[in-house]
Amino acid sequence: MTVKVQLFITCLGENFFSPVLKDLVGLLERLGVQCEMPEGQTCCGQPFYNSGFQAQATGPARQWLKVFGPTDGYIVAPSGSCAEFVRHRYPEMFPPGTPEHAVAREISERTFEFTEFLTRVLKLTDVGACFPHKVTYHASCHLLRGMGLRDEPKQLLAAVKGLELVPLSEEETCCGFGGIFSVVYPEVSAAMLADKVRNIQASGAEYVVVGEPGCLMNIAGGLQKIGSAVAAVHMIEVLAARGDR
Repeated sequence: MTVKVQLFITCLGENFFSPVLKDLVGLLERLGVQCEMPEGQTCCGQPFYNSGFQAQATGPARQWLKVFGPTDGYIVAPSGSCAEFVRHRYPEMFPPGTPEHAVAREISERTFEFTEFLTRVLKLTDVGACFPHKVTYHASCHLLRGMGLRDEPKQLLAAVKGLELVPLSEEETCCGFGGIFSVVYPEVSAAMLADKVRNIQASGAEYVVVGEPGCLMNIAGGLQKIGSAVAAVHMIEVLAARGDR
């Protein structure tokens, strides 16, 4: 039986990480998954909601439900924060008894972050990747705390041929992005990022692997700012690699 996936590409994915989305499709199709991308999908509304504008978030959320509601199969996102928002917040945003609540409940049960989908739905840890480099891993907050995915990303990395996973001091400490947090509290965010970059440098890794687009953008910028030789990459890029990087 063919597994079908609806791709939830997310705002940061579409605007800043289109090569990662291409790798995501390639990886899933390599694993025999049928991929579809519903047209008309928009922001899920998380930025409004997290900024305190819960009422304004219902507009984008209602449109998102309108697009994904009629689809079938799993919904997979390259982002723990967006997947967590749809899964946990949508059923709360619309009161029980409304049409939106029923759709939100149904959708929440088939929405997954991609490492969660690989390990918990497809039951895979070895996806045939080859990435012969020394890497370290940053645990993003929403992925770790919101989705409860602590071991799954590292299980996938451990199965990558040629990859040496080295520990990161304070791996589970926030990098300082936090979406709107980095805008409202820029000085605090910058200090947190500096600590994260310092720990990444001290790990001795060639690459730091991140599973969250927002964190990836933040950490990549911090490393670039100090002229670091360490490159920040999305988890999908590593799992899609076949040894040609």
